[in-house]
Amino acid sequence: MNTLFRGFAFVFLVVFSLVSRAELPDFRDLVKETSPAVVNISTVQHIESASFQQRYGLPQDVPEIFRHFFGAPTPGRPGEEERASLGSGFIISDDGYILTNNHVVKDADEIVVRLNDRRELDAKLIGADESSDLALLKVEAEDLPTVELGDSDKLDVGEWVVAIGSPFGFDYSVTAGIVSAKGRSLPNENYVPFIQTDVAINPGNSGGPLFNLDGEVVGINSQIYTRSGGFMGVSFAIPINVALDVADQLKEKGKVSRGWLGVVIQEVSKDLAESFGLEKAAGALVAQVVQDSPAEAAGLQSGDIITRFNGKNIYLSSDLPHQVGRIKPGEEAKIDIVRNGKRKTLEVEIGVLPDGDGAELAMNNANPQEHVSQRLGVAVAELTARQRKTAGEGVIVKEVKRGPAAFSGLVNGDVITMIAGEPIRSVEDFERVAKELPANRSVPMRIVRRGAAMFIPLRINE
Repeated sequence: MNTLFRGFAFVFLVVFSLVSRAELPDFRDLVKETSPAVVNISTVQHIESASFQQRYGLPQDVPEIFRHFFGAPTPGRPGEEERASLGSGFIISDDGYILTNNHVVKDADEIVVRLNDRRELDAKLIGADESSDLALLKVEAEDLPTVELGDSDKLDVGEWVVAIGSPFGFDYSVTAGIVSAKGRSLPNENYVPFIQTDVAINPGNSGGPLFNLDGEVVGINSQIYTRSGGFMGVSFAIPINVALDVADQLKEKGKVSRGWLGVVIQEVSKDLAESFGLEKAAGALVAQVVQDSPAEAAGLQSGDIITRFNGKNIYLSSDLPHQVGRIKPGEEAKIDIVRNGKRKTLEVEIGVLPDGDGAELAMNNANPQEHVSQRLGVAVAELTARQRKTAGEGVIVKEVKRGPAAFSGLVNGDVITMIAGEPIRSVEDFERVAKELPANRSVPMRIVRRGAAMFIPLRINE
C-alpha cells in the first residue's frame, strides 16, 4: 500500500511539475533574438570646478606650500571635473537611430554607445523632449540589428513582459514580470500614460526596452517608485506608441509639438460630484478656461465637467492631458461635457501647447468694502482694480472664521468667483447668494488661489 501511495505521489509531482512549467513562459529565444539591438549608453559631462581659493575661501595670493598641502589645481584657475552616467537604449533603425530616456543623456558633452558585439560608437543627440523624458540618438553605422516595434495600446494588464538593460552597469541583464496597470499618471508627467509593471528596474535600466512575449518593444523603462533607492516592485515604462510619435517629431524637426486645449482642470471628488448633481465622481472639472485658447473658442466654460474626449472616457482628470497631447495641432476633436446637469457635445480645433505658464495673481489686501457672512463664517471684500485686472470678477477672502467656509478649505487671499453656478462680481452678490444657499447639501464654489482656479464643495449644515 505504501509503495502504491509513493508511486501515485511521484506521478502527481511529475504531472504537476510539467503543468507548472508549461504555464510559465520561456524567455530564452526572446532574449537571444532581441538583445543584439539593445545598447549600453555612457555619458560624460564636463563641469568647471571652483578654484582653490574659491573652494577654501582663501585670498588669491595664498602661498604655494598651502596649494600643495590641499592638493589644489593650477593657481587661480578653475579646474574641470567629469560627471559620468550610465543608461540603456535600443536601436530602432539599421542606419543607427537609437531611443533612450532624456535623463540618461541630459546635459551630456560626450555620449558613447556600446553595442552587443562590444563595439563602442560616439553618438549624436538628434533631439530630446523633457516632457516625455525621451531622447533620440544617432550613431554612424550601417546594417545594425534592430528591435521589432509593437503596439502598446494592445497591451493587457497581467501580460508577461521582459526588460533588458544595464542596471548598475551590469550589461544585458534580463528581468521579467507582468503589466500591473496602464495609463498611470505621475507627478509632473502630464503627457505620458505610463505602463506600470513589477519588472525589476534599477538605475542603469533607464531607456532600455520593455518587450512582450512576441519579442516586440511595447515600452521604454523610465522610472521606479522606491523608498530605499532600489527596486520595490513598482516600475514605470513609456508606451512605445507615445515614444514613436515623439521620435518621429524629433527626427523631423528636433522638437515636439503637442495638442493644447487651454483649460485648468481638477479631480471630481465625491463632494464635488454631489454639489454638481452627478451620480458618480468621474470626469475632469474645468476650473478655468484660458483666454484666447481653443477651449474658449469651442465654448467651454468654468464648471463644465468633461466626461469624454474624442470618444475616450475621462474617468480621472489626469486622463485628459494624455488624450489631448496625442492630438496633432490643427485637428478637430469632440468633447462630451456635463453643464448644469445637462449633457452636451462640443467640437474644438486643437491648438499648439505654449511654452510658458500664466502669471500668478498679484494680491493687494487694501480693499475698501468688506462683508462678514455669519452663515458661512467668512469675511470678504471687494477686489481692487489691480486684482480685477488679473483675477477678473469676484471677492477676496479677508478672514476665515469657524464654520462652513473653514470646513470647505477656504483660506485668506482666495478669490471667490462663483457659488452654486451664480457668478460673484461684488460683495452684494456674495451676500445675496450666501443667504439663498440650501442647507444640508453641497454646492460648488469656484475660487482662484495664487493664480490657479479650482472648485471646492461648500456645505451648510443647519
